[in-house]
Amino acid sequence: MELRVLNYFLAVAREENFTKAAQQLHVTQPTLSRQIADLEQELGVKLFVRSNHNIILTEDGMILKHRAQEILSLADKTKRDFMQKDKTLSGTISIGSGEFRSTEYLAKIIAAFRKKYPNVTYEIYSGNANNIRDYIERGSLDIGLMSEPIDMRKYNFINMPMKERWGVFVPHTSSLFEKENVKPQDLAGMSVVTATGDFNQSRIGKWLGAYKDQVEIAATANLPYNEAVLAKENIGVMLSIDLNCTYENLRFIPLHPVLEVSTALGWKKDQIFSAVTSAFIDFATQYIKGITDDKL
Repeated sequence: MELRVLNYFLAVAREENFTKAAQQLHVTQPTLSRQIADLEQELGVKLFVRSNHNIILTEDGMILKHRAQEILSLADKTKRDFMQKDKTLSGTISIGSGEFRSTEYLAKIIAAFRKKYPNVTYEIYSGNANNIRDYIERGSLDIGLMSEPIDMRKYNFINMPMKERWGVFVPHTSSLFEKENVKPQDLAGMSVVTATGDFNQSRIGKWLGAYKDQVEIAATANLPYNEAVLAKENIGVMLSIDLNCTYENLRFIPLHPVLEVSTALGWKKDQIFSAVTSAFIDFATQYIKGITDDKL
């Protein structure tokens, strides 16, 4: 039983689809199917029940999944333990991040890790939660800083130690400019600029409640700076989280009732990472735990 084949098995179990798993593993589907068939023959059990749409684990498959995770985790840890004896640990870590205030903590983690391993480099990709999850699924990103909720079936994650506060950015000509806070009824009949996504199902859509249908979505964007440019031209007030940034001629006003969201640093379950990425995940977990413990 090879570690490589166990990794193939876990990929199929995770994706519940041979085609998707093969794409993730960068092998052909016939090759993957043959490897799983050989594994079933070697063990003398059926690991999956196949249907037209997806596949699910059998009882024996569930047992192997648990064992395979333990075996691969131990093998990976053993490899990391030997590699980390060498202080010249190097490589590149690909990290996706939404634009949050909690990104400051991510930067602090990177800075602290860089002091320990100066030969490690970082690729940072900015995007929204959907973009980042998609790139993690494709294997283009190792880790992502995303707004919650996180799919616990697919990801391991660390909660970041601060919440993101929603509000509106308005120009001085807006009728909202002098308000201390903005309520749902204040936005009735107004045009807004907000983040790309399903507005009706979003947190802000739910916060608006009965007033949701009285708000006109003038424009959406996936980066707050672009939203701010549109808001400055009076295309609509900008609904956004507070990034502690100053936009010329725009004032931030918090929402009432308060609307806050949590963020988390997440990575795919059952994924075999490079030594440097695994070391970073371990380091980040301990770093955030230390901050959280200090606040208790």
